[in-house]
Amino acid sequence: MKWILILWALPLTLLGSWYWLSYYDINFGYLILSRQLHDLVFEIYGQVLGIPPEDIPPLVLKAVVIDSLALFSILAFRRRKTIAAAYRRWKGEAHSPAADLSIDDSLSRAP
Repeated sequence: MKWILILWALPLTLLGSWYWLSYYDINFGYLILSRQLHDLVFEIYGQVLGIPPEDIPPLVLKAVVIDSLALFSILAFRRRKTIAAAYRRWKGEAHSPAADLSIDDSLSRAP
């Protein structure tokens, strides 16, 4: 699970850093961080996709948000028991072992 988060966060961090630095032309002497290359990249993507270049960043942001929600939904589903236990502790409810039993377990333990 750790690697999934790393492989999700690393590209987003690199993309976001490049976009922010190049948008504000904070280039530290590197051509890749210049505003001219920023505009050229979005102009090329706009021509390839057939849409205006200024429409691309909101579309990328929407894709990032949807992908992130999907990833965190999967993670929450996989950790649902841990999340439920933390919620019960937070609400101050006592944990009962009977709550962990499924219907099949309770039927098999009946006398």
